[in-house]
Amino acid sequence: MDLNSASTIVLHVLTQATSQDTAVLKPAEEQLKQWETQPGFYSVLLNIFTNHTLDINVRWLAVLYFKNGIDRYWRRVAPHALSEEEKATLRAGLITNFNEPVNQIATQIAVLIAKVARLDCPRQWPELIPTLIESVKVQDDLRQHRALLTFYHVTKTLASKRLAADRKLFYDLASGIYSFACSLWNHHTDTFLQHISTGDEAAILNSLERTLLSLKVLRKLTVHGFVEPHKNMEVMGFLHGIFERLKQFLECSRSIGTDNVCRDRLEKTIILYTKVLLDFLDQHPFSFTPLIQRSLEFAVSYVFTEVGEGITFERFIVQCMNLIKMIVKNYAYKPSKNVEDSSPETLEAHKIKMSFFTYPTLTEICRRLVTHYFLLTEEELTMWEEDPEGFTVEETGGDSWKYSLRPCTEVLFIDIFHEYNQTLTPILLEMVQTLQGPTSVENTSALLIKDAVYNAVGLAAYELFDSVDFDQWFKNQLLPELRVTHDRYKPLRRRVIWLIGQWISVKFKSELRPMLYEAICNLLQDQDLVVRIETATTLKLTVDDFEFRTDQFLPYLETMFTLLFQLLQQVTECDTKMHVLHVLSCVIERVNMQIRPYVGCLVQYLPLLWKQSEEHNMLRCAILTTLIHLVQGLGADSKNLYPFLLPIIQLSTDVSQPPHVYLLEDGLELWLVTLENSPCLTPELLRIFQNMSPLLELSSENLRTCFKIINGYIFLSSTEFLQTYAVGLCQSFCELLKEITTEGQVQVLKVVENVLKVNPTLGPQMFQPILPCVFRGIIDGERYPVVMSTYLGVMGRVLLQNTSFFSSLLNQMAHKYNQEMDQLLGNMIEMWVDRMDSITQPERRKLSALALLSLLPSDNGVIQDKFCGIINISVEGLHDVMTEDPETGTYREPNKFLDRGTV
Repeated sequence: MDLNSASTIVLHVLTQATSQDTAVLKPAEEQLKQWETQPGFYSVLLNIFTNHTLDINVRWLAVLYFKNGIDRYWRRVAPHALSEEEKATLRAGLITNFNEPVNQIATQIAVLIAKVARLDCPRQWPELIPTLIESVKVQDDLRQHRALLTFYHVTKTLASKRLAADRKLFYDLASGIYSFACSLWNHHTDTFLQHISTGDEAAILNSLERTLLSLKVLRKLTVHGFVEPHKNMEVMGFLHGIFERLKQFLECSRSIGTDNVCRDRLEKTIILYTKVLLDFLDQHPFSFTPLIQRSLEFAVSYVFTEVGEGITFERFIVQCMNLIKMIVKNYAYKPSKNVEDSSPETLEAHKIKMSFFTYPTLTEICRRLVTHYFLLTEEELTMWEEDPEGFTVEETGGDSWKYSLRPCTEVLFIDIFHEYNQTLTPILLEMVQTLQGPTSVENTSALLIKDAVYNAVGLAAYELFDSVDFDQWFKNQLLPELRVTHDRYKPLRRRVIWLIGQWISVKFKSELRPMLYEAICNLLQDQDLVVRIETATTLKLTVDDFEFRTDQFLPYLETMFTLLFQLLQQVTECDTKMHVLHVLSCVIERVNMQIRPYVGCLVQYLPLLWKQSEEHNMLRCAILTTLIHLVQGLGADSKNLYPFLLPIIQLSTDVSQPPHVYLLEDGLELWLVTLENSPCLTPELLRIFQNMSPLLELSSENLRTCFKIINGYIFLSSTEFLQTYAVGLCQSFCELLKEITTEGQVQVLKVVENVLKVNPTLGPQMFQPILPCVFRGIIDGERYPVVMSTYLGVMGRVLLQNTSFFSSLLNQMAHKYNQEMDQLLGNMIEMWVDRMDSITQPERRKLSALALLSLLPSDNGVIQDKFCGIINISVEGLHDVMTEDPETGTYREPNKFLDRGTV
């Protein structure tokens, strides 16, 4: 591709490719796709996106095509790979000028240079790093920034390589440029601190951006660039210097407004400092040991003392708490039970931890966590009032939950309490003791404190098992508090019912459950929606518990089910409806058929809810789960649900419908339980099986359920089912057997065996294409015992139940392999007798013995020659299935084997 003549053409087509008109856009995209493999195309793209006079959208598109081309054609072994000459020209052109004026395009160029560096640096591109280092030293602000941006992306990419040779190259690079990276970071940091005093916002932002980029480079070099970083003085010097820099940056926040770009950049830089420490601790726990003391002092002072007041912000507090948590939980710092087995590094780190976490420090951390960080904030209380469902979703793990302060404080509390429970248990119990008795509804502060302390007791439930008489506390303190109906008491009602839910599986006497059920019934009628939703959660935990007794629960079932259904109708958020549905499902599952009198309202409502949830696949999954338990509870009566139920199964298991990605697993489970509880095979239920063939082609993890469904149809109505679907099913099985695992082969053959069991007349003819494979497997002596056992089970059914078909099969196989029938039969019997030990199930051994015994009346000489072997395995099989009758002392066959259906 000639550059001069091609540039104009490519530029024109790129311009068309930015059009909003699909008639113009599509042909342009096709043309660009054809050019991807043309020599010189990427040189043209380079000329276009480095020409700052052209349209930004065109240049942006040129960069993207160049970047995608690196992934596809840069490697030497790639089809249509770029020539070494063109790659050399492109590499030189990419680092000629770092003067891209558009930020977004500059970032893309930096990323594509990093992609090339991943493949070529340093061997084919030794000049890259030196060029970048020289470019970040220049005085021109734009060139300096773009070079630093590229330096970061290159370092980030090279640090991500994991092969040993690549790691060695990165170690060499890191040791060579670390000193320069440190000086660069110090220079830009000092410049930023100087600009802070001037108040020049543009200068502050400019220097802060460079500080951030240089720190990003140092983070990658520090964390990934050294095998034993603690032996490098510069690395440890940088890490120790972070704490002072963090203090300086936090103080700077006083002089920067709370709502501007500088503030945002400043907070990102502060967070990046904490990420360096967290990453280093994660990757090099023993190298971090010299930093443990200082890290804990720093984090605890800013989070649990007055030092941080006015300068800390939520994300920084979260990071500090994560730092404390990682040090507390780090397995590298925990000695073995036998101290002599612990390494000196572990003992040293543990000693530092123990010397820091003294009784006064732990007391302050515990009290501060509970009485400061656990308190419901004004913002949370406002959200409770204005958006109760949104508040509930946030509290139970919404999208932003894991990034917010509250869950982080709770996790830190749990970890510290677990690690130092002997010290902290008396402190928490003392806090509980001071809050005994009723709390005035006028004292909002006291109510919130009690809420926070109860939260702590719930989180530490397992640690407090031996220290709290929860049953007495429930009767004397918690139950009376649930009965306080004042509106201001609702945070405490909600917290108490949550607290009971936390303790229900830890320590709660069974005889107290009726009192709890009574309280739950009352709270499900509470005026406050949040209290009702929390009560539903505790109800789920209660019925899920292994000590749940249906007889205790049944007197309250009708009331609870009715109130839960009303709650389901009242809530509007998808997440909340899902949650309430899960509670209903759990109740239905536990009481099973006892639910029948009360489900009419739910059965009528679910079709409407299904229709409303068309855009919410996760809610539909919850509906499917509810229907699964509902069908199990209704049993044969679930047939009345078919007008609603079967179309849902049809949609959920149709792989041509997009929702199947979300609904398939639950849809298959619903299909299976519907079959298991169906009194008969209806035409509509039979028609759904049309979905099965594509499902078998998927060969997914749901294959086992598919086989269960097929077996369900076979046992429900084998003749009607087989006449309709046997041909297609046999074809699917033949395809599956070519590529399926050993376990899958067994599942397929078990289905065939079940067909032969329930329909010995039609079965062999309908699945005839599979039987030669089974016959051949027996003759060849299949080496997997489970597969061989299944082969013998299938052939035993044919031989015992359809002798004429067995004879025709034997004739077919003899003709196919050009052998005498008698010779083939003799080989099969010999292998059968030899491999009887492959069969572990007594009923299967009995089947094989009966099948071989059925041959003995024949006067065939081959069979007569095998007489002793057949009798021998038959006697062994008889011993396997006979048991001694303790009353008469005689031996007899258990009843389960007398039923011909099990044969």
